[in-house]
Amino acid sequence: MGYGLIVTEKPSVAQSIAAVLGVNKRGDGHLEGGGWLISWCFGHLVELAPADAYGEQYKRWSYDTLPILPDVWKYKASDSKKKQLDILRSLLNRADVDSIVNACDAGREGELIFRLVYDQCKCRKPVQRLWISSLEDSAVREGFAKLRPGADYDDIYRAALCRAQADYVVGINSTRLFSCLYGTTLNVGRVQSPTLALIVSRDEALRSFISEPFYTPEINCGEFTASGEKLKEPEAAESVRAAADGRDAVVLSIEKQMKNISPPKLYDLTTLQREANRLFGYTAQQTLDYAQSLYEKKLVTYPRTDSRYLTSGMKPGLSTLVSSVAAILPFSIDEDPVINTTAVIKDSDVSDHHAIIPTPAVSGAELSSLPSGERDILHMIAVRLVCAVGSKHSYEAVTAVLECGGNTFTAKGRMIIYDGWKVFDDAFRSTLKNEPDKDTGESDTSDEGRLPELSKGQIFESVTATVKEGKTSPPKRYTEDTLLSAMETAGAEDFPDDAERKGLGTPATRAATIEKLIKSGFVERQKKCLVPTNKGVNLIAVLPEDIKSPLLTAEWEQKLKLVERGELAGSGFMDGIASLTRALVAAHRVPSPEYAALFVDANNFAAKHGGIIGACLRCGSEVSESATGFFCSNRACKFAMWKDNRFFGAKGKKLDKKTAAALLTEGRVFFSDLRSEKTGKTYAATILLEDTGDRVNFKLDFTKGRDNK
Repeated sequence: MGYGLIVTEKPSVAQSIAAVLGVNKRGDGHLEGGGWLISWCFGHLVELAPADAYGEQYKRWSYDTLPILPDVWKYKASDSKKKQLDILRSLLNRADVDSIVNACDAGREGELIFRLVYDQCKCRKPVQRLWISSLEDSAVREGFAKLRPGADYDDIYRAALCRAQADYVVGINSTRLFSCLYGTTLNVGRVQSPTLALIVSRDEALRSFISEPFYTPEINCGEFTASGEKLKEPEAAESVRAAADGRDAVVLSIEKQMKNISPPKLYDLTTLQREANRLFGYTAQQTLDYAQSLYEKKLVTYPRTDSRYLTSGMKPGLSTLVSSVAAILPFSIDEDPVINTTAVIKDSDVSDHHAIIPTPAVSGAELSSLPSGERDILHMIAVRLVCAVGSKHSYEAVTAVLECGGNTFTAKGRMIIYDGWKVFDDAFRSTLKNEPDKDTGESDTSDEGRLPELSKGQIFESVTATVKEGKTSPPKRYTEDTLLSAMETAGAEDFPDDAERKGLGTPATRAATIEKLIKSGFVERQKKCLVPTNKGVNLIAVLPEDIKSPLLTAEWEQKLKLVERGELAGSGFMDGIASLTRALVAAHRVPSPEYAALFVDANNFAAKHGGIIGACLRCGSEVSESATGFFCSNRACKFAMWKDNRFFGAKGKKLDKKTAAALLTEGRVFFSDLRSEKTGKTYAATILLEDTGDRVNFKLDFTKGRDNK
C-alpha cells in the first residue's frame, strides 16, 4: 500500500494536521508517518510569470508593446520558493504516492494555490479535497472522514484562475500604460484603484467643506437641559433666549417608547478588523495576522471569512462552547450568559466558512502567554460570541417637549429596562485603556442621558436661557475601520443579489490592498487616518472612470459566479477581459495635456526635466520638457510633443530636447541620416512640424534633395 500525500497552504497548518494524524517523522520539507506524507506550499508557491517571460520586448515598459495578452499562460515560483516547489514535485511524483489530499485553505484562493502547484509539477494522480473551517483536532478528524473528490471543486478553481489572470491582465497593462504616459511608476489595479478613489474623494470633500456656524437656544430646568431649534443667525437665537430667560417652562407633552437592541452578529474578518482598529488602533493587516496566528494555535476558527453566522450542524455543541468561552473573559460578571443559539445559526448565509468564533481549546489554554495583540483579538472574538447569543438590550426612550417664552424646547433621555447582552459588552469596554470612538461602532448604543420623572403640565419656574454656539462638522477622513466598511459596501447596489462577495476585494485581501496603497506612496497613515498623497490624488485624476469605479468589480463578480456554477466558460470571461484591455490601451494613446505635468514636482520642474525649451505655437506660453515629452505650461492649452513618437521612431530617431526646441523655434529640422523602414538605407530630409490646433503632426520635406547612401 502506498502513501497518501497531504498538501497544505502553510507549514503551521501541516503541523496541526500532522499532530492529529500521528505524523511525527521529519523529512526535507515534509513530515512522514502512519502512511501519510505531509508537505506545504508557503502560500502562493506558484504564481503567474512576469511579463518578460513572454518575450524580451516586455522587459522595457513601452506603449508600443501594449496590450500584453498571453495566449498560453506561464507560471513560476519565486527564487526563494523554488526549493519547496522541487520538494513538492518530488513528493507528488514519487512512485509510492498513490493519492493526494488538497488541504489548502477552503476557498477560491486555496484551490488556486494547490492546483497551480499540482499542474506545474505535472501530477496526474487522484486528488481528494479537505474542506474545514477549524484546525481543532475534532474538526480535522471529521474533515478527513468526509473527504470529497477534488473534481467537485473544478469550477471554483476555474473562477479563481480567471480572477487571477484577469487581475494580471488589467493590472499589468494599466500600470504600464499610465506609467509610460506620465513618466513615473503608477500602480493600477481593479481593487486598489477604486479604493484609492474612495480615499481621494473623501479628501476632496474635506478640502472643499466650508464650516458654517449655528446657534441653539437652551433652557436649564435644573436636572436637565432642553434645546430649541438650531438657527443660522445669532440674532434669531438671541431673540429666543431673551424671550425665555427668567420665564416659566411648561411641559407640553411626554412621549415614552420601549426600544430593543438585538445582539450584534458574530464577526467576519472585515467587522473584526474594523472593531480592532476602533478599539485598539490595530491596522487591518495586524488584525489579520493576529487572527491567523490564533487559528494556527487552534484557538479560533478560520479567519478569512465573509460570513457572520454558523451552520445548523454546529448547534449541538454551541451551548457548551459559550459557557467555556464565558469563563475566559477578561472581566467577571455575577450572572451566567443567556444562550440563544438560534440567533447565530443561518445556513443560507454561510458560504466557504462560518463566522469567526473561539474553539473549545481556549478553555484549557494558557492565554496569559499569548502576545498582547493576539490576546486582545481573542478576547474580542470571545466577547462577541457571548454577546451574539445573548438577550436583547431594552430601554425606554423619553422625549419631552416644553414651552417657554413662546418657543418650544425638546429634551431627550433614556431609562435602561434590561441590560441583556450589553452587560458583557460594557464590561469588556470598561477594561480598555482608551475610550473607543462612539460614532461608528455597530454595538454602540450610547444616546442621551436620563431624564427625571416628568408629567404633562409640569412647570419649571424662572428657567435660565442660554445660546450654545456650534459649527457644522466636516466629513471625517477614513480610518481603516471606516474604509473597510466603505470597501465592503462600495457599488453594492450594482452587484447581483446572489454574488458570492460584494464590494471591493475580499475579507482576506482588503488589508493587503490598504498596505499596498501605502507602500506605493499613494496613501499615508496620519495617526489613525488614511490620507492621500499628491501622487495618489493625481493618479485618480488621470485614471478613466471604469478603472477607478467599483462597477468593474461588480461586473467581474457576477461573471465569476457564473464560472463557479459552470454556467460560463472561463474562456468567455477572459475574452471580455481582453476586449476591455484593448479598448483601454486604444483610448489612451497620449496623456491628457491637462494632467501631463501632474507627477512632476512643480518647484523643481526645470531642474529635473531640462527646463523651458521654447514658446507654445498655440498660446505663447512656455513649453517645458518632462520625462515623457514637451508640454505647454498653460493647462488650458492642449499642445504636446511626445518623446515616444512613432513618426521619429520609424526613422531611427528620437524626439529629443534639441530637436523639439528647433521645431518650436524654426518649425523644421534637417536630418541627413533618416532610416527607411522598407530598405534599411538612410536618406536626407527635413522634418516639418504641423500644428492643426487639435494635434501636432510631422511630415517629410525633400526640397533640399535626397542624399541616399
